[in-house]
Amino acid sequence: MTSFYEYMEKVGHAPEWPYPVKYDKEQEIETDVLVLGGGIAGCWAAISAAKKGVRVAMVEKGATVRSGNGGPGCDHWCDTPTNPLSKVNPDEWAKRLAGAPYADGIGREIQCRENYDTLLEMEQMGGQIRDTEGKYKGAEGYDDASKLMISPRFNPFHDTNTVVRVWGTTFKPALKKECQRLGVKIYDRVMATSLLTEDGKQGKRVIGATGVNNRTGEFMVFKSKATILTTAGSGSLWVFNTELAGYSTMGNRNQSSDGIAMAWKAGAELTLMEKSGLLRIAGGYKHKWYTGAGDASYENVTIVDANGIDLQAVTEPGWGKKSQMADRSGRTGPWADIRAGVLSGKYKLPFYGDFPAMKDIERKVTWDLMLGEESTTRIITSTYEEAGFDPAKDLLQNYNLIEGMSLPQWRETASSGIITDWNLKTNLDGLYAAGMQLFSPGDHSFAASTGRYAGRKAADYARQIGQAALSKEQVATEKARVYAPIKKTAGLDWKELHAGIARAMQFFCSEYKTESLFNMGLDTLKEIEEKWVPTLFALDPHKLIRSLEDLSMLTHANIVLQASLARKASSRVLDFQRIDYPELDPAEWAKFLTVSQDNGKVKVGERPLGYAGNLKENYETYNKDYQGVFKG
Repeated sequence: MTSFYEYMEKVGHAPEWPYPVKYDKEQEIETDVLVLGGGIAGCWAAISAAKKGVRVAMVEKGATVRSGNGGPGCDHWCDTPTNPLSKVNPDEWAKRLAGAPYADGIGREIQCRENYDTLLEMEQMGGQIRDTEGKYKGAEGYDDASKLMISPRFNPFHDTNTVVRVWGTTFKPALKKECQRLGVKIYDRVMATSLLTEDGKQGKRVIGATGVNNRTGEFMVFKSKATILTTAGSGSLWVFNTELAGYSTMGNRNQSSDGIAMAWKAGAELTLMEKSGLLRIAGGYKHKWYTGAGDASYENVTIVDANGIDLQAVTEPGWGKKSQMADRSGRTGPWADIRAGVLSGKYKLPFYGDFPAMKDIERKVTWDLMLGEESTTRIITSTYEEAGFDPAKDLLQNYNLIEGMSLPQWRETASSGIITDWNLKTNLDGLYAAGMQLFSPGDHSFAASTGRYAGRKAADYARQIGQAALSKEQVATEKARVYAPIKKTAGLDWKELHAGIARAMQFFCSEYKTESLFNMGLDTLKEIEEKWVPTLFALDPHKLIRSLEDLSMLTHANIVLQASLARKASSRVLDFQRIDYPELDPAEWAKFLTVSQDNGKVKVGERPLGYAGNLKENYETYNKDYQGVFKG
């Protein structure tokens, strides 16, 4: 294989763009339901809507077969209280999940009521959800009758059987195949850039979207009766460093604030935009066991020090071998004793995951099933194996305690998103949202079940309303914005713009929060927008997409600062510490703040924490005809 540097040395110039460039072309597509984002929630939304008999188009920036955060796979199907082995009531379980401060009760009730139905439907499509061959028979959590495998890792405190182990690498190909079978028109390699509204006015009914092909540069105009946003949030508002990792986040590379920016510009209400947290796992700034979902996949692996001392034995009772330390810094809590032991010489670094000490069947489940099915871990475990690693003989080094937690300025958006009603409809007619586009989202099964739900609701809406005429002026304005970077051949590169946005957020909206810092941040972003964005240039469709992503993140950064100004109180729950308002979680600020645009001006609103009402009653009111495994 020839490296890029070898190629450049040989031919003296970068390779030519391999696709025909069609900046001058425009394609118009008409559909009933338009799904923006072809990840887990998007695919399920498209399938659910298509089963209602309406025309469906799905726009995906990557390749649907493996795109999105869940595209490479997943190993846990969480919060599934209607599975046959569950020991809890789904409504009570949803109530428990929604009891967490600032949780999305609507999304959680949908998940708890419908995600086992969703899983069974996944099985019908060809996804594997049970050990049909008996390969893992005898493992903890294995059920001989159903061949389902309950995760023991999630049962230390509550014997609930609500989390099912699954073969998630089979899911996304099955979803794409089902979309194709149902006639969903899939537009891969197309980035959605804006929502189109009736009369081109902010706050009016959403009647379509625009997009650009990231290989040909062709401009796309989609007309729809209903639109579902499923493009998730952002992974890198605060961090960007290609030298370290290419992309410093655990999220999918295409997760770049597109849906947030589109919703904001259309006039949709957003909430928890002020909330951010420390950069979690899988950032490029430090080692992790792997790039994926924390420690969840390392079920039953004992952590030992360099002398073989079992470190789990010194943590609090109840965690045992079902808790790992992948995200524990040792600064507080039970691991503080371990850190003290390291400093005193009692425990010796480095630490390891002791795979050889595991029972053969449990090691097989963890290495082959959990790590083999979760996100990008399959390629990592196979890389280990190709290098000679054998989990039956070798220990796996853990760097966590050495490298500690992320720095406070390395942050990520946490729980922010679109607020909806019980139909998963936003405050804008014709616009729905699902998955990680919602605020306080859950895991893979949350994305799947809410996507499936939103699809049928949007289809019902589309069947009752006519197509509206597009505003030619709105389309032309967006087209000019999209193509502005290709009109220049020199200026600001997308990487520089991204780095500048991240640096502004580190300086003015990280650990230290005050009104003056927020205003300085807004002034800085305004300067970037007015002085530097006009110099942004792109030499090919790929760089054009990266540039447009930066513009989405610039919009997102502005929203975060506006929402931060609006919350004049500190909150431990929201990881929001204002120096000028130090009181933590005062009662009068225990509420959702919403932000939106009204005629181009920022509008701040609020909702009570319990705005979803009685979860069981409201779910049943809005879903009287739904037929599922749970009969109430």
